[in-house]
Amino acid sequence: MSKPLIGVTTYLDQARWGVWDLPAALLPAAYPGLIQRSGGLAAMLPPDDPSAAAQTVARLDALVVAGGADVEPVRYGAEPDPRTGPPARARDGWELALIDAALAAGTPLLGICRGMQLLNVALGGTLVQHLDGHTEAVGVIGRHPVAPVPGTRYAALVPERTTVPTYHHQCVDVLGKNLIASAHAEDGTVEAIELPWPAWALGVQWHPEMGEDLRVMRGLVAAASG
Repeated sequence: MSKPLIGVTTYLDQARWGVWDLPAALLPAAYPGLIQRSGGLAAMLPPDDPSAAAQTVARLDALVVAGGADVEPVRYGAEPDPRTGPPARARDGWELALIDAALAAGTPLLGICRGMQLLNVALGGTLVQHLDGHTEAVGVIGRHPVAPVPGTRYAALVPERTTVPTYHHQCVDVLGKNLIASAHAEDGTVEAIELPWPAWALGVQWHPEMGEDLRVMRGLVAAASG
């Protein structure tokens, strides 16, 4: 049985390697590693013209929207908070187009951290621009427990309360159209969102690529293989 091809979005940033200091499409190796360990083939998707999104998604079996910079508040009709990071407009436009294309085509979709927030924004939701307690320190992944909402797709994958790797300072505020919350942190923060069955569209606020639990990604791979 052939492995499903899963596209994962990338950063677009200045980077140094060897003798070079150039603009680069970047992705922490943990993302493709998680896809590979879960039984999929990983394909990196650097920012492109949004008009290419549908053609790109048509060649994939599933899509992962990776973590990264804060979503520009104008995308959800808000003024930027002083603590909101600088925009990544090329990523925002490209990844929102990819999400729209995946939802239109019924392509299984997983949003991770920023990817979950973009899924919410794509469907008309809004974000809290800053909260405390979900980041250990700058550049340090923290951990905290999340509890699944019974009856959801996430709960079917991970039925028990678990401790997850986390690094974020923004979260879902108003849920987008048809989205439901499928996990919460102890402080009530929405930690996972999804579309109801039969769609396979799930977002998690934490970073599964930084942990050992493969169940969420294996769920995506299974949906991509179906």
